[in-house]
Amino acid sequence: MKVIRLESISSPGAAPYARLTEARLRQAGEGGGLFIAESVNVIAAALEAGHEPVSFLAEEKRIPRLAEAFGALLPDTPVFTASPAVLEGVTGFALSRGVLCAMKRKPLPSPEEAVRGASRIAVLEGLVDPTNVGAIFRSAAALGMDAVLVSSSCCDPLHRRAARVSMGAVFKVPWAVLPCLASDNLSADLPRLRSLGFASAAMALRSDAIRVDDPRLLSEERLAVLIGSEGNGLTEATVSASDYRAIIPMSHGVESLNAAAASAVAFWVLGNREKSE
Repeated sequence: MKVIRLESISSPGAAPYARLTEARLRQAGEGGGLFIAESVNVIAAALEAGHEPVSFLAEEKRIPRLAEAFGALLPDTPVFTASPAVLEGVTGFALSRGVLCAMKRKPLPSPEEAVRGASRIAVLEGLVDPTNVGAIFRSAAALGMDAVLVSSSCCDPLHRRAARVSMGAVFKVPWAVLPCLASDNLSADLPRLRSLGFASAAMALRSDAIRVDDPRLLSEERLAVLIGSEGNGLTEATVSASDYRAIIPMSHGVESLNAAAASAVAFWVLGNREKSE
């Protein structure tokens, strides 16, 4: 592999890792922008999904592992390295996973393309914590959800931390962005899902909510499970516009689970069991 040593954070090769915010990464490079994948496993999942690498940034001690994993496949992709102090100055954090990779984004499918052939999908509204988004994608992949749709107010699933927490699941589950036609909620987007044959189940603490294992939900041929933001959950407009309101029964006086935990329970109960067996 082409190993290039960086002498400072101002070196040209450091730019995707140092001077570009997540928003600016989406505008970088040619075409659809860049994202940063972290760890060998996540990079491998991104490559398998067809994303093209631009460069690597790695601790020197990780280069043999990097060469073993990708050297034959990507012999001409530059690998930037530096002293630990320079690397931390570039990234702003210790490279606990040892390697980063700047990769080209691919055009996203439309929501219709992402859910084609799906019977169970997750729909995320207003989730801004990349750790939660990544955890939900991981649960969706593991527990039988066929696709994920995210509102335009959500954290980007290709955010470095989201992709890492998902263990590469963001590259394995089809996903697309719903535009939030009502600006801050998905109420106006639900008719689009209905036109595709999906009933919607909003995970919400409401007096008219049914249990997540209610036979009516289980019998729906196509079902969209709606998960809301970390602090306030789904907006009232989205809950009111959904076909069902669903709850996970709680004990010991606990009111609810956080978004990532609640999604895992809901996906296990409502997911496509044929995919997770």
